[in-house]
Amino acid sequence: MQSSRCWFLGWVLALGFVPSMGAWSAPPSDVRVTDAWIRWLPANVPSAGYMTLVNTGTVDEALVAVSSDAYGEVSIHQSLDDQGMSRMRPVDAVALPSKQSVRFEQGGYHLMLMQPRRPIGPGDTVVMTLHFKNAPALDVAFKVRAAA
Repeated sequence: MQSSRCWFLGWVLALGFVPSMGAWSAPPSDVRVTDAWIRWLPANVPSAGYMTLVNTGTVDEALVAVSSDAYGEVSIHQSLDDQGMSRMRPVDAVALPSKQSVRFEQGGYHLMLMQPRRPIGPGDTVVMTLHFKNAPALDVAFKVRAAA
């Protein structure tokens, strides 16, 4: 009985009825990123990252985290006007409704980039991984620009 099971399993594997164990690729994402850049500041001062997120899909999405090997800490923040005073606060997620876009810009949502792990300067490119509620993670190249 044992040999007949081995024989059957051998044929199943040989004929390819078992899913391949090869490389798996994530399904395509409906989230696109444009205008990704980092505002570089001298010394070890925290920098800020900006971009535009575009949801081309029919399902609401949310950006829930960002990570990068280039920084020890990356967090999502929002600048607010509080009785004439500008304040920043961390946010847990940024809603990205279906068929809409959200701009990360000065005075609004932005990425706080702290504790650079290597020297970073104008002209460099930094890869950041955007993590979403439903969509697969997305690696995005951010171009570093000098503060204006």
